[in-house]
Amino acid sequence: MSRIQPDSLISVSELQSMAGPEEIFIIDARFKLEDPAYGSAAFRAAHIPGAVFLDLDQDLSSPVVPGETGRHPLPDPAVLEAKLRDAGLRKTHRVVAYDDGPGFFAARVWWLLKWLGHESVSVLDGGLSAWQQAGGEMSDQMTVRAWPGDFLAVPDNDMLVSASSVEEHLADRRFMLLDARAPERFRGEIEPIDPVAGHIPGAICVPCAGNLGSDGLFLAAPDLRQRFPETDAGQELVAYCGSGVTACHNVLAAAVAGLALPKLYAGSWSEWITDARRPVATGSTS
Repeated sequence: MSRIQPDSLISVSELQSMAGPEEIFIIDARFKLEDPAYGSAAFRAAHIPGAVFLDLDQDLSSPVVPGETGRHPLPDPAVLEAKLRDAGLRKTHRVVAYDDGPGFFAARVWWLLKWLGHESVSVLDGGLSAWQQAGGEMSDQMTVRAWPGDFLAVPDNDMLVSASSVEEHLADRRFMLLDARAPERFRGEIEPIDPVAGHIPGAICVPCAGNLGSDGLFLAAPDLRQRFPETDAGQELVAYCGSGVTACHNVLAAAVAGLALPKLYAGSWSEWITDARRPVATGSTS
């Protein structure tokens, strides 16, 4: 899968015009790193009607293994498949994921569903902020579907690269690494989350926040294309970030731009630094 259909984003007006639970499956992915209980509490208070909630820590990640994994390891496909089936996801559903607005956590849902073989999945452009600004309906009713789900997870691990593969190809630059974190974290000037500051040698900084305009919506495809570097023959783009979450935002941006999808280094920086033998770079260039 090198290119994605142009349905990776959906506008508020498009979502409002869609038929209902037989056609769409809405996932609320709100989350705050500094307040892990925020998402579920916010969902219980009010959400887009018909949505189900998936938590980044509990549903969209596997348990952390200290000293081995990053902060948000990929979920076990069978476990996530079971959760989505229990929630009523069918193979025919168009999935729409949203968060508060930037799309950082919704993009994780988008990437996971693509990885597991569900082609029809979109992120709500502008998220809940855009929905509410447009007067979209909100509900505090929990969604109970009257049918069992038949979603089948078939992981496409060609969408991934491992830490060992990144390390193996540092010298030959087979991978062009795109770091989605803020520039000051990339340069190693600050590190508010992980115990080591810096970036993977050879990486370039492509902050995921730059995928959005001042209105909180994704940039137009031509503008997004300009954010991604050209690659040499035989070279592939690989997205990473702090824990493999916001890197998905850059993969989504590439899809919206109509580009070949970058692979994902899911363990990202927080996994990379679990092995002190792996090299670390600081500053604006490696």
